[in-house]
Amino acid sequence: MIKIEAIPILQDNYVWVIHNGLSAILVDPGATAPILAWLKNRGMTARAILVTHHHHDHVGGIAGLLDHASIPVYGPTRDAVKSVAVCEGELLDFPDMGLNLKVIETPGHTLDHVCYLVSEEQIDAMHLFCGDTLFSCGCGRLFEGTPAEMHASLTRLAALPGSTQIYCAHEYTLANIAFALEVEPDNPDLIARHSEALSLRRQNRPTLPVSISSERASNPFLRCHEPGPIDAASQHFNTRLNPGADTFAAIRAWKDED
Repeated sequence: MIKIEAIPILQDNYVWVIHNGLSAILVDPGATAPILAWLKNRGMTARAILVTHHHHDHVGGIAGLLDHASIPVYGPTRDAVKSVAVCEGELLDFPDMGLNLKVIETPGHTLDHVCYLVSEEQIDAMHLFCGDTLFSCGCGRLFEGTPAEMHASLTRLAALPGSTQIYCAHEYTLANIAFALEVEPDNPDLIARHSEALSLRRQNRPTLPVSISSERASNPFLRCHEPGPIDAASQHFNTRLNPGADTFAAIRAWKDED
């Protein structure tokens, strides 16, 4: 049986581990020591590494891991370590684990950011490892891409089945919700998500994964076609905004003021 667990690293990163109890696929390993300790404590061996983008907090542990195991590294073409380049629609197959992952290109946070999708036939639902493209109640900063590119990437992810589980690379949920409540203070789904996230963090538990359906109802960056976020952003910038990418760009700029 395939399971997915989080290894907290650095200040607020998660390394997601996809495993069958014996072999583990590591997503965005930004540090070496906590991952090696996690694997040793559970008697597992690393099978492969998946990288969503080249930022150091996502790749900083790879060299150290490769010192301990000769395993493939898959990631975008512009990577901080030598890896097997992946591209849109490619399937990464791990037959020994009964698992394959589909690559989705999501430019915006970086120009070559990718996500990895496990289909529901392999586990109980679809599972999306989305790095810094989509966060719970937020999205990544636009370090390289344009607002139009990021909006298009998020729109693709938002179109996945509502039961799809989202595995972001950072524990940013409560901070994101604080901003989202500025945009939609009366959104009942957002208020409920806030209560849920507070409860989880008080127990020192991750606020992730979260479903796409929850994000569609509470994440302002996925709601740029809805009257509430459009009106709020238009009022904030004192200009009438169009639905979609226009509103997305304004809400992202608003969030960047923090």
